[in-house]
Amino acid sequence: MEKKIPEIYGTLVFNDKVMRDKLPKDIYKALRKTIDNNTHLELDVANAVAVAMKEWAIENGATHFTHWFQPLTGYTAEKHDSFISPGACGDITMDFSGKELVKGEPDASSFPSGGIRATFEARGYTNWDPTSPAFIKDRTLCIPTAFCSYSGEALDKKTPLLRSMEALSTQAVKVLKLLGRGDVTGVITTVGPEQEYFLIDEEDYKKRKDLIFTGRTLLGAMPPKGQEMEDHYFGALKPRVSEFMHELDVELWKLGIPAKTKHNEVAPCQHELAPVFDTANVAVDRNQLTMEIMKKIAKKHGYVCLLHEKPFAGVNGSGKHNNWSIGTNAGDNLLDPGKTPAENIQFLVFLLAVISAVDDYADLLRLSVASAGNDHRLGANEAPPAIISIFLGDELTEVLDSIETGRLFAKKGKVQLETGAHVLPHFFKDNTDRNRTSPFAFTGNKFEFRSLGSSFSVAGPNTVLNTAVAEELEKIYEELKGVSKEKLADAVYALLKKAIKAHKRVIFNGNGYTDEWIEEAKKRGLYNFKSTPDVLPRLLEKKNKALFEKYGIYSETELKARYEVMLENYVKTLHIETLTLQDMVNKQFLPALMKYTDEVVETALSKKKLSETLTTSAEEKLAKTLSDFYLKISDKNEKLKKDTDKAGKLTDYLKQAVFYHDTVIADMEALRAVADEAEALIPEDILPYPTYEKMLFYV
Repeated sequence: MEKKIPEIYGTLVFNDKVMRDKLPKDIYKALRKTIDNNTHLELDVANAVAVAMKEWAIENGATHFTHWFQPLTGYTAEKHDSFISPGACGDITMDFSGKELVKGEPDASSFPSGGIRATFEARGYTNWDPTSPAFIKDRTLCIPTAFCSYSGEALDKKTPLLRSMEALSTQAVKVLKLLGRGDVTGVITTVGPEQEYFLIDEEDYKKRKDLIFTGRTLLGAMPPKGQEMEDHYFGALKPRVSEFMHELDVELWKLGIPAKTKHNEVAPCQHELAPVFDTANVAVDRNQLTMEIMKKIAKKHGYVCLLHEKPFAGVNGSGKHNNWSIGTNAGDNLLDPGKTPAENIQFLVFLLAVISAVDDYADLLRLSVASAGNDHRLGANEAPPAIISIFLGDELTEVLDSIETGRLFAKKGKVQLETGAHVLPHFFKDNTDRNRTSPFAFTGNKFEFRSLGSSFSVAGPNTVLNTAVAEELEKIYEELKGVSKEKLADAVYALLKKAIKAHKRVIFNGNGYTDEWIEEAKKRGLYNFKSTPDVLPRLLEKKNKALFEKYGIYSETELKARYEVMLENYVKTLHIETLTLQDMVNKQFLPALMKYTDEVVETALSKKKLSETLTTSAEEKLAKTLSDFYLKISDKNEKLKKDTDKAGKLTDYLKQAVFYHDTVIADMEALRAVADEAEALIPEDILPYPTYEKMLFYV
């Protein structure tokens, strides 16, 4: 009989309850002070924590420890060391010191560094993040850490995120004190990342070179049915999928990850998991861990979990919705409008700070979700457009309109939903609808940044968002700090009115998928960066460099490094894709096409011998069609090869990225279009890999 959820939840986490039980009171208080107030942790405290952490880990079956960190690969990294230490008599002891807890030394030059670390400059450091709890995975104590170079530059995703959280907290507390909130000494950002993914049979996966090497299919004709019947979304879970989801929930719960919602998504074989909100850096760690556990549990059930943003052309790709909010250490949500949002000055100030941040730094938000994979998805009728805008809904939009125009806001009462079926219980409608076409939507007491790709670390987008909002809050503080208490309310409303006029262009409540919106956005002066090479140079724009340097989020060196890493990753991704496509065409598709053509020709010749008529048979017509396809595919594959070679000779990464986007991708799409048309004529038993029909409808 399975244990109940409360009995297993967090059993593999060195959480607050474990710390209270295992640590001396003075050590526990010192550690909590570090976690709650971002104060320095002394070595004697670290030593005591290390002993307790080791004992707890060994009790739970751990034999090794590792500093678990998030380099610029976008994945996680870990080097395992055992607890054993040789004794004087040939025996061993199990040791773990505070020094080992606090600091590790991975090889920094073997991870992406954008030129910060050369091959001969290998030393790097990992540094314990006590605000994110340690956990046990595969009999190893995993200690969440930051990762930096020998000279102190951040080489990871966590360090800038932690810096941005501190920056936002500092500026938010200053503004709150002006508004009379002396009880608030700290502000946290909370995140709830919804994770979309595909499940396909492992045996099918093993036969697809494109999925193995690139994570997405580079060839594949659409089956007779796709997602047009809209029957998969929220549909009943298939038993095997349900078993996978159940085991995934259990393993995540053991690791203290509050997996909450699971369901089928729109595309066949596509699903979603959503957790409860957590502090931003903890949520980032747990989402990285969730993606890893998903893949591991999938294999146990004979599946492969695909996290690419667009694994199958013709059906929806996968995103990751970043639900983001701001809370105080006094326990309130600063983005909660309350019952009277028009009179809630605290809410309006923070709402306008977010709106201003999204408008002023829309280019950085777009850049934070840019990748070769996500370029396939953004702007399609499944994901938000590349244009960054904000959905507020009718009521909040009217509130802002009333402030701008100076008229009284007339709050509408709650409206009871009439279904026409008297047996159904009554309930009231929400004050605003939802808008799935908006990249940045207000959803009650939080914002949902919907543009992230499914494979993304959510650290980057939240780092940008935190920093941009911190900047807007500092502007608000500077304008209000000299105002007397008696005049503060008037000054706040004057400031809000000015901000609304300056930034209302970014508010759009309509359909983001239409051509009309693209034209309207252009008139409003909003950015529309359609691809990764388009937007990447914005990272080094003067205003953006100034923003990050002002708050110590990224130094100029760290920014340039990330620019180089992102460009290099884009180019390498597309280079692998084009080589994989050429390989599949040359070694798999064309031989299969030739084999089928030979069979058809042989049938046509045998019929010719038996027939005395001179009419052209169906087989002859088909053979001609197949031969024509062979020539077309060969020609397009040759062009792809030549252009790939041209791309490889370019030495400037940005020019190379642009060439891949403008030329090589176009070649790949042209080749695929013809190959997919030919594939529809070839019997499945001749094709060397499983078709879309097999992969998407037989799970």
